[in-house]
Amino acid sequence: MSGKKKERVAFQGELGAFSQEAVYQLLGRRVEVVPLPSFQEVFQSLKRKQVDAAVIPIENSLAGSVHENYDLLLNYDFRIAGETNVRINHNLIALPGVNFRQIRRVYSHPVALGQCLKFFERHPRLEKVPFYDTAGSVKMIVEERLKDAAAIASAVAAEIYGARILRRSIEDDRRNYTRFFLLRRAEEVRLTGAQVGDADRWKTSVVFTTRNVPGALFRALGAFALRDVNLTKIESRPLRGKPWEYLFYLDLIGHIEEPRVRNALSHLAELADFLRVLGCYPRGE
Repeated sequence: MSGKKKERVAFQGELGAFSQEAVYQLLGRRVEVVPLPSFQEVFQSLKRKQVDAAVIPIENSLAGSVHENYDLLLNYDFRIAGETNVRINHNLIALPGVNFRQIRRVYSHPVALGQCLKFFERHPRLEKVPFYDTAGSVKMIVEERLKDAAAIASAVAAEIYGARILRRSIEDDRRNYTRFFLLRRAEEVRLTGAQVGDADRWKTSVVFTTRNVPGALFRALGAFALRDVNLTKIESRPLRGKPWEYLFYLDLIGHIEEPRVRNALSHLAELADFLRVLGCYPRGE
């Protein structure tokens, strides 16, 4: 039996949250998961070395980006070490013995409620009640023994808290995925020296700012277009202290050691007022 200590991995939410599934997809089940109430606490726990890694959602295929986490990525010196995509399957969950006709209120995270609008249209008697977490809503109705309420969450949450699934897959769109990042402290991740292999298997994420002058962003993006570097996402966020100026978060296909990527980033560095590589990591499936 190995005496190796289990990695502790933080995520936001309660046990049974979709973020927990992302942890297992990224690192396997031989880790100790550490659920925390907020994204800020997840980042703080990694900074204070209370955990070895963290897993955060960064965007949903229907709801869009998680802007709070983009802002936190800028404020902490962490590196993106991996990514994965989790299929989001929403279930209506209640106490054992409670039937669907008894339900009057449905609790869940606002994003989850918003992804099940067709279900609520079919059942207008049901009141949508926002809650801080999907799995947390299941935990709450079980702890408070609510017989006129249900929650929307994962099947795993129902299993963990001893609840019953009344309706499965009630989401509006079955092609509902959330992308998650694996984060580690910067000093524990090397951005160079990896076996590059097939460059298309890698993704690199950066954040930068440009001068607020005509054509600045066009020229910045041209650094990649000139070298046929494929950009998969660009996200703008307000630059605090400078009204109407922006940070740009960029994902590109390729490894940081690949010559065309390295040259593109060098070119961008000449044009940008600020540039930071957030991570270079294997692409998620």
